[in-house]
Amino acid sequence: MKKTTTRLADGRELIYYDLRDDAVRDEPDPRPLDPVATAAEIREDRLLGDRVAIASHRQARTYHPPADECPLCPSREGRHSEIPADDYDVAVFENRFPSFAGDRGRCEVVCFTSDHDASFADLTEEQAALVLDAWTDRTAELSQLPGVEQVFCFENRGEEIGVTLGHPHGQIYAYPFVTPRTERMLGSLAAHRTATGGGNLFDEVVDGELADGRRIVLEGAHWVAFVPYAAHWPYEVHLYPKRRVPDLLALDEAARTEFPQVYLEVLRRFDRIFDEGDGERTARTPYIAAWHQAPLRAEHRGEFALHLELFTIRRTSGKLKFLAGSESGMNVFINDVPPEAAAERLREVASK
Repeated sequence: MKKTTTRLADGRELIYYDLRDDAVRDEPDPRPLDPVATAAEIREDRLLGDRVAIASHRQARTYHPPADECPLCPSREGRHSEIPADDYDVAVFENRFPSFAGDRGRCEVVCFTSDHDASFADLTEEQAALVLDAWTDRTAELSQLPGVEQVFCFENRGEEIGVTLGHPHGQIYAYPFVTPRTERMLGSLAAHRTATGGGNLFDEVVDGELADGRRIVLEGAHWVAFVPYAAHWPYEVHLYPKRRVPDLLALDEAARTEFPQVYLEVLRRFDRIFDEGDGERTARTPYIAAWHQAPLRAEHRGEFALHLELFTIRRTSGKLKFLAGSESGMNVFINDVPPEAAAERLREVASK
């Protein structure tokens, strides 16, 4: 991997990650851009303890542009995008419309490929490995920024999820606080440690799924993917390295090598869940893929287990799972698809 860091016309950082060591990245950004001005502030909900980012400037962000005006495609034939190069492998840059910025975190965009019509599932294993390298490198770099407490790499795919740019990409949020979801995990972890005299809840969950077997979707030498016992979403898969580590930086070479094989297979199965069996393919399955890493300064940090949670809001062909009264109003999920049935379906659509 070759890493090249440069700047866009408004001063934002742009990083290229190339498969070839001889790649040259010296294209300037000729656009007449004004410096990024953010109006974000973080407020705390006194009843729930949650933080909320108020970011009114994001109302002006790019919204469903035509393919020939995509800001994540390479710059070509006089059309200048966020990527000055005419081609790239993986590119990461500071978001022009960040939810968090300055001394209150940072937001980055990760472009997985220059191919506008591809998706992560279309990548080769070599390309997927490069994305993993980029996630890992950005986690390391963002962890060093003052005030950052947690680094979150994720991908939203599909208009149903709320994606406004069709180009295959993800994002990275460097939060200036520990997120509520992670706080709940840490609380459960601590309670289990106390109740069992030192046991690790993550280990118990993974070992329990392996022993049960009914919800296992895919198992490799170094990774295991399963539908959780109490899945919130119709089709939800959690992917864990078998050797517990707190973050992407701690993965060993064996796990890093196997990850693209396992993850690409899981993504490709997601795209086949709703096939009707008559040769007709449904639209690509909308999903969210979220890396859960240990907060940077958490007590007992080494007890946290890095894992990726992948889920779709589609519950059957042509129907979505809406977060209505119970889910949105009280955070009590009601799942229409039994986890065991979801796991069976994901095994049925394995690559031949």
